[in-house]
Amino acid sequence: MLPLMFSVLQTILRAVFVWVMLCAFASAQQAMMFRGDAAHLGQYRTVPPAGIEHVLWSFQTGGRVFSSPVVANGTVFVGSDDHFLHAIDAATGAERWKFATGGNIRSTPAVGDGRVYFLSLDGDLYAVDAATGKQDWKFATEGESRLTMRGLYGLEPALEPIPDPWDFLLSSPTVANGRIYFGSGDHHIYALDARTGRLEWKFEAGDVVHSSPALDNGVVYVGCWNGVLYALDAETGRLRWEFATGTDKTHFMQGIPGSPAVADGIVVFGSRDGYIYGLDAGTGEKLWRQGNHGSWVIASPSIRDDAVYVTTSDSMVFRVLALKSGKPLWELPYLAYSFSSPAISGGHAYFGTFDGRVYDVNLAARRYAGSFQVQAARDHRNLLKPDGHLNTAVIYGPLGPDGQPNNTLETIVVSVNRLLKLGAVLASPAVANGVAYVSSTDGFVYALN
Repeated sequence: MLPLMFSVLQTILRAVFVWVMLCAFASAQQAMMFRGDAAHLGQYRTVPPAGIEHVLWSFQTGGRVFSSPVVANGTVFVGSDDHFLHAIDAATGAERWKFATGGNIRSTPAVGDGRVYFLSLDGDLYAVDAATGKQDWKFATEGESRLTMRGLYGLEPALEPIPDPWDFLLSSPTVANGRIYFGSGDHHIYALDARTGRLEWKFEAGDVVHSSPALDNGVVYVGCWNGVLYALDAETGRLRWEFATGTDKTHFMQGIPGSPAVADGIVVFGSRDGYIYGLDAGTGEKLWRQGNHGSWVIASPSIRDDAVYVTTSDSMVFRVLALKSGKPLWELPYLAYSFSSPAISGGHAYFGTFDGRVYDVNLAARRYAGSFQVQAARDHRNLLKPDGHLNTAVIYGPLGPDGQPNNTLETIVVSVNRLLKLGAVLASPAVANGVAYVSSTDGFVYALN
């Protein structure tokens, strides 16, 4: 009897061991990417930091960093304007390897099946071995481009095609079901075989696509600079529906530079027309539209527990809306524009702003739990007012007799570069194992806890 019981116990323990190993393997193989998953919910199911005031480590790249960090298997992957993708030890901040491209890397990497996928301004999508940094394959698009319009922002001369100096980011690849989905400045949305880089399909959009595709229930959702959100069949690239947003009447602008998030059959995204939208994921029917006092919404929304979390630029508020209706629930102000998408972990939300700050929001208490500011912001105090708000007269100056800046592209470019000197945190934080990982235009990647 005892040998039989022992044999049965061994069988049970062996089955439990196999189940645990399979779960661990599945977890290890789960793709990590911009906004955490293919639906771009912005959720990080991990232990949140106890706080973000302490710098566990900082890593200096050779250029500004717009790319959001991605953490996978103990490594932080992030691109930089130094043309390198950097692989950094998540615990120590030591560089494991770096991979060179022909341009700035302003997309967020995606990690899956042992590879890192990312886009460079050189127009190529790269697949690199995650352990060694050795190139597996690359795919050449028709080339990258900023949004370019005549009379952009009402700038002079009115007939000159003007590249948008606020178009900072590239599309970030989404990995799902053995494919890579991404948009390009060549006006196309692509699907590639993740293993070989072979083109599966491409869809011609109406303009530059720097939005990052979200995937849910066999449909790819992605925005375009022409102000249209496209819903494409993930297998074939066939258009299922499209939805057109409006125009920002103040800046003469349109477009969806940010990325949609999908939950409970609702697609949520922000637009440069000053609104946040909720659409029926199956039909594209508008369920709700929420205004932002004329402010752009560049950031991608996060969704959790029937609520939408999003930051705005000009109106400078962290907003919480009801997922089903778009009804405002509550909000918190901050001091400078935000293009950073909130990362949610354990009842907290983390996002960055142009003044080099990272905020920690206690969602239950509806208040800030803490913040961190990079040294670059303190080194350029002249760009900030005594109360911490942006000193727009200095940033956009010298002002003319009418109190307005010179109405040319050159003035905007100089002003944007002044802003970036503050160590702007345009990227979305990533959270893993009690640490928030943040990148900044001061050239550093920070691990905060």
